[in-house]
Amino acid sequence: MTTSTPETRPDFDRIVKYDAYRAFQEKEGIPVITGFAVDDLRTVEVKPWARLDCLGTYINLDGAGDTNGAYVAEIPPGGKMAPEKHIFEKNIYVLEGRGATLVGDDPNSRVSFEWKRGSVFSIPINVWHQHLNGSGSEPARFVAVTTAPITMNLFHNEGFVFNNPYVFEDRIGNPKQFQGEGRMWTATTGRTNAWETNFVPDIETFTTYSWKERGAGGAHMKFELADQTQTAHISQFPVGTYKKAHRHGPGAHVIIIKGEGYSLLWPSHGSPHDGMERVDWKPGSLVVPPNGWFHQHFNGGATPARYLAFRWGSQKYYFSLGVAMEGDTDVDVKQGGAQIEYEDEDPIIHDIFLETLAKSGAESQMAEFIPRLRGE
Repeated sequence: MTTSTPETRPDFDRIVKYDAYRAFQEKEGIPVITGFAVDDLRTVEVKPWARLDCLGTYINLDGAGDTNGAYVAEIPPGGKMAPEKHIFEKNIYVLEGRGATLVGDDPNSRVSFEWKRGSVFSIPINVWHQHLNGSGSEPARFVAVTTAPITMNLFHNEGFVFNNPYVFEDRIGNPKQFQGEGRMWTATTGRTNAWETNFVPDIETFTTYSWKERGAGGAHMKFELADQTQTAHISQFPVGTYKKAHRHGPGAHVIIIKGEGYSLLWPSHGSPHDGMERVDWKPGSLVVPPNGWFHQHFNGGATPARYLAFRWGSQKYYFSLGVAMEGDTDVDVKQGGAQIEYEDEDPIIHDIFLETLAKSGAESQMAEFIPRLRGE
């Protein structure tokens, strides 16, 4: 058997690997933000976006792993975005302003609903929709988390993604869910609750329920939106506390709603001493933990902290990406789960927390949850 060398091989064509989503973004003509986090989604630069007739910027953070992605859109006073439809999923959180959205392929039977800062909603897959600013004097701005990266790279055909005639009858759902109606149910684990709807009028005040497995008196609520494979949850934790470290797959876009604090992130094969990243946050900040990295959220301020996460991990539909998806993120790593219990965390975690609290004037309440701090 003979082996060819570069000099003897036939002159094959050289093919450069094609990234359909990145190529699409380049044509859009708006900025693209990269990195671990965004300091404030409310103030990031947005530029004219011809396709959607608004202002915008894309967000491609490392932790998304090209599975999902985000963008910020701003509608000028009195303006409206160009209508669109697409076969990727889209969840929206309103950052500033107020407005309305029209949804439905039939112009004679479209559903309309009004939103404001703090509203969360989801557009059913491949349904015509259009967003309008409800103010004549103030802009309206929202962040959208979509499955466009994985969808466009899977099909690498924009016509199929944006001009597909297929109607997903089973995904449209009850029109009343665009008015804030929904239903509550308990996850199969029995440890958390979920609210199924298409529209949440105000995520900042939505009721949460205790989730003791995640630690430190925190409360939680999951959301199933528009029958998607993407899902969402909110989490709130008291002053002077922090949540247990855990890890999961890519694409969890964590948006800070209330409070000030920080997150620590480190590779799962190391310790907090090895390659740890710190992201300080405030309302409007966004952080996306990388695939499989341990991460931990800390309330470093003087008021309760609350965040919203758009992510993979629907409790209705199985879909797995990477490690430790829904179901074991609150189970001890010693039991095969993905969570580090307080008694097993590196002491540096609480030391950093004390240093942060000293600057805000708050006091640690973690002795109630960590035996070693009580001398046990």
